[in-house]
Amino acid sequence: MPRASPPADATTREQVRFYLIDHETWLGKGIDVALLVLNLVFVGVFVAETYDLPGRLDESLWTVEVAIALIFLGEYVLRLYGAENRLAEATNAYTVVDLLAILPTLSVFLVPGVGAVAQIGFLRAVRVVRVLRFYRFTRDAEFFFGTVSDNTLRAVKLLLTVLVLFFVSAGLFYSAESGVNPGVSTFGDAFYYTVVTLSTVGFGDIIPATRLGRWVTVATILAGVILVPWQASKIVREWAYAEKVNVTCENCGLAHHDPDASHCKACGHVIYQEFDSRQ
Repeated sequence: MPRASPPADATTREQVRFYLIDHETWLGKGIDVALLVLNLVFVGVFVAETYDLPGRLDESLWTVEVAIALIFLGEYVLRLYGAENRLAEATNAYTVVDLLAILPTLSVFLVPGVGAVAQIGFLRAVRVVRVLRFYRFTRDAEFFFGTVSDNTLRAVKLLLTVLVLFFVSAGLFYSAESGVNPGVSTFGDAFYYTVVTLSTVGFGDIIPATRLGRWVTVATILAGVILVPWQASKIVREWAYAEKVNVTCENCGLAHHDPDASHCKACGHVIYQEFDSRQ
């Protein structure tokens, strides 16, 4: 069980590490909720910017995006600062995604001349990875509202995988087709196309107009065929073994036996499984 608070003699670095992974204290919960809300806003800004907006609102959204990117940059630095192994933390998949999510925005200030092309090409496409930040919240079963079961966590990951697949595919398709394909003028158009394509409905009212758009479509279909069944299989496998008792045979090492088993079904060794005769 995680501690309710950091040790009294904890250093600043240890306290930073504790509160960034804590889900029980008011500060740890507050950080989780704040990051979740900022993630939602960060993704929402990306979607909103694909629509024709009044100049003042567009500027306001850009200000919000920069502000959130700076907050996430601070979070990134703090995670590296508080990590026990900074190299391992820097190369961790979650941390790499955190950095990729903010680089397109920060590059406007860090690299001269990037501001003129920040909304096109590779930089605009990379911005869709910010949705992957939500996976950090499914890293373990501990949440700011409590602990969930393994089955619930797997179901959440499955739902998140489907949503991320839709969002990333739509973002990449929009980046490839916007300005070229008359049927794709907003993120909503690209999202509609992605859902229709992955559901195999295929109305045909929107079709790829570029070679890159076609490859994005192919990659989307392949990812849907591979990722969704892979996540779903974890849930099905857990349900299939829900009635098994987690006892390991001392002779052959086979784990998870039937509730009424007295002998190992692999080697016949006595495992003395407890079973209620009233059932």
